[in-house]
Amino acid sequence: MPNSATTAPAPSGTANLLVDFYDLLPRAIERCVPDRGPVVADPAAFSPGYALPELDEAVRDFLSVATAGWLPFGEYGGHRLTLLDLTGNPGTGTTKTFASLLIVARAVEYIRRTGERVMIFSPTSANKGVALRDAVLRAIDAGLVEPEQLRVAVLAPESCRPKLRASRLSDDERLRALNPVLLYGGPDAEGVKPLGREFVDRHAAALSRDGVRLWFTLQLGNYLTADVARAFFEQRVDPTDADGAAPRLHAHAVSSAFGLLGYHQGRAVLEDLGVASRTTRPASLLVQHLGTPDMVVNLRHGDFDHAHRPDYRFDGATGLYRQSADARFPEVTYDPHEVLDPTFYTHQPATSPAMNDLITTFGGDGVVVSLAECVARYPALRALLGDVGGLPADLRTLREWSLVMALTGVCNAIDRGLVEEGRDIVVHGSGRYSTADYEPLGAEALTPVLTVEDIARAVSG
Repeated sequence: MPNSATTAPAPSGTANLLVDFYDLLPRAIERCVPDRGPVVADPAAFSPGYALPELDEAVRDFLSVATAGWLPFGEYGGHRLTLLDLTGNPGTGTTKTFASLLIVARAVEYIRRTGERVMIFSPTSANKGVALRDAVLRAIDAGLVEPEQLRVAVLAPESCRPKLRASRLSDDERLRALNPVLLYGGPDAEGVKPLGREFVDRHAAALSRDGVRLWFTLQLGNYLTADVARAFFEQRVDPTDADGAAPRLHAHAVSSAFGLLGYHQGRAVLEDLGVASRTTRPASLLVQHLGTPDMVVNLRHGDFDHAHRPDYRFDGATGLYRQSADARFPEVTYDPHEVLDPTFYTHQPATSPAMNDLITTFGGDGVVVSLAECVARYPALRALLGDVGGLPADLRTLREWSLVMALTGVCNAIDRGLVEEGRDIVVHGSGRYSTADYEPLGAEALTPVLTVEDIARAVSG
């Protein structure tokens, strides 16, 4: 039987994760990135370096949407629950805001220092691209750069088209031409990554000769250095070393687990400074979906072999598929091969070994959820979250399932005995938005592509 849910008081607070902890970011960058200087000799490997601009009023305005909330919202199965809300930027609705703002801030600093132009280029499953576009527009509006100095081109799979957002970058004819959105129509959504890499390898040098530095921003370090601030915020509002604090677990819906890896790097910085203890570092719960359960499979078995996934049998009475052999996989699903949310599209992520080591050292587990499980729990989750959740009454309007996935995974893990008794649980609210929150990108702002040559034409145009 599912456990009961109740409310429970606990510390709460808000912060701007970048402005409030700006002085700690260089130390975090030092820990996360071995080589922090610019890379300019090889155009295909360009990086502006990790220097950040001075935190003046214009930069503060640019970073003003980097807000987060620490929001206790109840109890489930004897575990106190807190939402780490990372969705406060209305221009994105996701945690990709933080990394994208830092990426753009670094580009701004480089442009000011050198006078060179920069084009950010990134494959994306939508959310990262939306956040990069939002950050570039914010930099222009804050007067940090001119439109020709800093541009962004994103490459998204056709399956993620409904998540792409309109903004002034798409509505303004000049800005639309400078900042193309490329829609990949190939059969494999993850194909945007090698295609994007090939474009950079083949065309970065020519763009550099034309005075444009092409920056391929998919590297892990570009994301860890923003996600460290989650740990700094936790330490300020609800430290794990406080008297009477229970052991803690952090739960996150993940594709490659950049957010959790960044959080752990932030904890390591605090431990190095002597303000947090390694002995109280929280455990981690990975939540994935059936489309890409690779990190959970690798955590349990050490490889990505599909043979480790349980076999589902069709239940003619209900029309559902069922299994009971593996508590870490959905008990029921509409389709054993479903894609619950195309945001989570990474197969065999290179981050699995690092995440496995952290879970081995500090505790935790992994669980896979299905759409059927999320739908069944949705009304109860919405009621449990209350005013802090922001979930629409009609789940059919939901376009980003990260928060619902994470909460469903937490409840399933508790019900199945995968969470140690006595642990408080922090749910990373990494994404939530519905059709009411944004205007989809129109066809006039999308450029269909299939090949490297298609991308080159769109970018040069």
